[in-house]
Amino acid sequence: MMPLPGRFLTSVLVRREGDLFLFDSGEGTQVSMKMLNLKWKKISAIFISHMHADHVTGLPGILMLSSQVDRSEPLYIIGPAKLNDYVESSRRILDMYINYEIIFIPVETGIVFSGDGFTIQAFPLMHTKPCFGYTLVEERRKGEFFPEKAVELGVPKGKMWGLLQNGNPVTLEDGRVITSDMVMGQSRDGRKISYVTDTMYFERIADYVHDSDILFCEGMFEKALAETAKEKRHMTSYEAGLVARDSHSAKLCLQHYSPRYSDRELKILERDAKEVFPDTVLTKDRMAFQIPLKD
Repeated sequence: MMPLPGRFLTSVLVRREGDLFLFDSGEGTQVSMKMLNLKWKKISAIFISHMHADHVTGLPGILMLSSQVDRSEPLYIIGPAKLNDYVESSRRILDMYINYEIIFIPVETGIVFSGDGFTIQAFPLMHTKPCFGYTLVEERRKGEFFPEKAVELGVPKGKMWGLLQNGNPVTLEDGRVITSDMVMGQSRDGRKISYVTDTMYFERIADYVHDSDILFCEGMFEKALAETAKEKRHMTSYEAGLVARDSHSAKLCLQHYSPRYSDRELKILERDAKEVFPDTVLTKDRMAFQIPLKD
């Protein structure tokens, strides 16, 4: 892959509750971040899919710029074992000034990072090098609290309401026990974002990314070049559409296009994906998507 005018290399940035999570860091990633006026020091963790240059060459720039913003929190970097060698050799050879702690976590299948109310999980893909996809999965949220039900049951406003909202039963003066389910709605699903790139198609990808609110997935070639895609261990956009359909994802965001396609020709990839999954978007540099909380 190579950067083109108006088409940088692959990176996806997720902003959640003030934290930023970066998935891959292709050449020029820091330029787009600057254009979007995003805060460097808000990047909590960087997740690298595999050790091909077009997915990691933007990393040294990100690391150096983060030293210029008085960062105090550690930066987690998750990826293949050789990624740590790449970061350390870049720091040494380029004499990089890093004034914060870098914590490297070698990627393996399963949960690789977690925070308040969410986990980020890795799963294996099939490429020419060891490669992983990632999903950010939020925990289920508490159901909605219905104050009118609490009033009807005679629960006094105050501490008891808080206990019920946190799932604890309360005992009223008349001896009645009121449980949380009597004043709360059903728990609600959290959001899920999945990131898949540099892999040949195989059916189990859909299991890993099931029920994604947004699935970022490579669609490197058109359907007519399926054999070329298989030889290079990449996917066609049609196959990306199959993954989105079979995983019951809500939206497919195509990414990682072959440079053989001009911007005008990208509609071929979109057309192929929409053949099986209509809610498909051709992603472009600095495009943003909102993922609302589920009711």
